[in-house]
Amino acid sequence: MSSQSPNPPVVATQQDQQTPKDSSSPTRADIPVGTDSADSGSSSTSASLYVGELDPMVTEAMLFEMFNSIGPVASIRVCRDAVTRRSLGYAYVNFHNVLDGERALENLNYSLIKGKPCRMMWSQRDPSLRKTGSGNIFIKNLDVTIDNKALHDTFSAFGNILSCKIATDEGGYSKGYGFVHYETEEAAENAIKHVDGMLLNDKKVFVGRHIARKERLAQMDGSRAKFTNVYVKNLGLETTDEEFHSLFSKYGPVTSALVSRDDTGASKGFGFVNFENPDDALNAVNALNETEHNGKILYVGRAQKKSEREEELRKQHEQAKMEKLAKYQGVNLYVKNLDDDLTDEKLSQEFSVYGVVTSAKIMRDDKGISKGFGFVCFSSPDEATKAVTEMNGKMIGSKPIYVALAQRKEARRSQLEAQMNQRSQMRMQQMGAMPGVPDYMAGAPMYYPPPSGFRPVFPPGGMVPGPRWAPQPRPGQPMPGYGGHPNSYPMQQRPPRMLLEMDNGELLNLLEDKASLDRKIDEAMNVLKAHLADESK
Repeated sequence: MSSQSPNPPVVATQQDQQTPKDSSSPTRADIPVGTDSADSGSSSTSASLYVGELDPMVTEAMLFEMFNSIGPVASIRVCRDAVTRRSLGYAYVNFHNVLDGERALENLNYSLIKGKPCRMMWSQRDPSLRKTGSGNIFIKNLDVTIDNKALHDTFSAFGNILSCKIATDEGGYSKGYGFVHYETEEAAENAIKHVDGMLLNDKKVFVGRHIARKERLAQMDGSRAKFTNVYVKNLGLETTDEEFHSLFSKYGPVTSALVSRDDTGASKGFGFVNFENPDDALNAVNALNETEHNGKILYVGRAQKKSEREEELRKQHEQAKMEKLAKYQGVNLYVKNLDDDLTDEKLSQEFSVYGVVTSAKIMRDDKGISKGFGFVCFSSPDEATKAVTEMNGKMIGSKPIYVALAQRKEARRSQLEAQMNQRSQMRMQQMGAMPGVPDYMAGAPMYYPPPSGFRPVFPPGGMVPGPRWAPQPRPGQPMPGYGGHPNSYPMQQRPPRMLLEMDNGELLNLLEDKASLDRKIDEAMNVLKAHLADESK
């Protein structure tokens, strides 16, 4: 669900509030080291720490127990997705004073929390300082056994480190490169001077300036304008290296020209030519591309890296998909709730009264069984609009069908998420207006430590009082969800989770799966009937 957006990671204290940079993707669970920076304790009055690399099950209470051993904690916030409420893997911890924050950095950085070493840094409230590349270095060809702590220990000898991270894949394994951000430019220069080209765990590492992605892309675009390496495919299998070299050398000095071959020496039908002069390479491409050689039409172009080819293919695929969508925009209809025995011809016939149907297809599985939905395409938007108005809710066979303009899956999901998010926000606002509703139910969750000496007081019998708007049970009868535990019911009467108790992600799945939604409603109705039957006794 790419459209989901996590809550702004706000860290509030009694004295002030701080709003770091928002996360823009649910999958993005970290402040990117290598582009962001953070204040050191000596140069900032902020007592807020960023704590990353957290297990999704880590809660505010766990972090409070850990950090309160250092000094009094003002507040703690685990940042969560706005829709699913799942942890994004990082948190903000506010101390009452900077010295406690410094001690936490010194003593707790890379400590294990639920089996994972956390990564801490000062939270930077000034975005202009985060975005500067000053003091930022890039290290590659790292041994995969080197983790964040080992990298930190290695490079801390050259100056105060603000942040340090090894890049990892989805499984948490090192990609062989990382970033270190120093407090000063001098420390970064010193690290590059002493570590670049040295052996770390028997591997020679490269250490250099970190270049922002935007600058790297600009440099790449500039390099594409001039090139010397040329890729040639659709070569005749009988083409020799000498013939291949002779074909291109007429356009300028060639440093190498080789036909790619397999282990047996047979040609693979493609090869590479490298020129001394970029202008000669460009002339060769312009002259030989799509020309005939040994009975075949050659492709001649600039040699690309695999990542560049994949990106170019992706763009071509996306462009073709968008052109197809634009072609059918406003004329393609989505139809669901269809009878299993309905045919494509019958579907086309039902809609043809509203205009010229160019195609009508019911979607089926591998066995040819109808999935209960399909698409109808008209020749003009006016015809499609009329069909939507007239056909939506009409009985075809034994069911009333649903008809709407066809949308991409991403657009439908985004629209559903926006609706669910809006309803969730409205519900939170309504709950916030209720007296006695705690903060974590009314809005973004925030953990505030209890006052010193606080002890909860419970009524006699150990019964924890429920919300004052909750219905009260009759004497001797448990109340579902409040006074009685679900396990106190007989097995056949235990209530399933009602719709209001489900998170938004599960609700979205139910909206797209009618069978699951019907089952959930049936379960709820059975529980209600059983409860009413008990009351009537």
